[in-house]
Amino acid sequence: MENLITFTTDFGLTDGYIGAMKGAALTINPNARLIDITHEVPPHDILAGAVIFDSAYPYFPSGTVHVAVVDPGVGTARRALAARGAGSFFVGPDNGLFTTVWERAAEDLHIVSIENPVYMLDDVSHTFHGRDVFAPVAAYLSMGMPLLKLGPRVLDPVRLDLPRPERRPGTLIGHVVYVDHFGNLITDIRAADVKDREFALVVGERLIPRLSRTYGDEPRGEALALIGSTGYLEISINGGNAALQLQLRRGDPVTVRIRG
Repeated sequence: MENLITFTTDFGLTDGYIGAMKGAALTINPNARLIDITHEVPPHDILAGAVIFDSAYPYFPSGTVHVAVVDPGVGTARRALAARGAGSFFVGPDNGLFTTVWERAAEDLHIVSIENPVYMLDDVSHTFHGRDVFAPVAAYLSMGMPLLKLGPRVLDPVRLDLPRPERRPGTLIGHVVYVDHFGNLITDIRAADVKDREFALVVGERLIPRLSRTYGDEPRGEALALIGSTGYLEISINGGNAALQLQLRRGDPVTVRIRG
């Protein structure tokens, strides 16, 4: 969809950074429609940014331009990238933030390094590429500018070393990859690995004996496991905060015992 641009950042809402990015985009394309995915990615947390972005961007129309900026390396030698894949565009730093995009788009992916100054602001800050590089490039792409005008093709984008479940006989050892606003623990275990199978989950010293369908399937205050909206196994407390009550955080292991 032409003129639709999304923004995902760790900039927060206190300062004027988001407004400056949007102003830069609108100066180039006054007809742009600007959508916020989130600006509350934990500061400098590239992995969290990748997980949050991956949970939202597939639900936007084809042709959307997605800007994602979690960029602790801004101003260094890290590349600035623009890409086309799966019918949409992606603009941001080459630091692994788009790892899941690279995996999803696969053979349909075309990535370039943003090097043409024509499509940046005149005076590019060393500390604010979101405003001076990424927002202007997104605006031009939203108006139909060909990707190849930005710079040379990139075949080796940075990819995060994402945690992967470890399979053992009758057991799947996964990891907490993200803790959401409610304290729900999202793991790297996919629905297909556990759905419709005899199931038990071991989290620390807690045993969760079955896979629930909804948060309300268990009594209030009880721990439960279900397939969340992201399509991954999620550990929750009905009416509570699983991260706090189970004392778990990102990177901690979870063990699934499977039969059948």
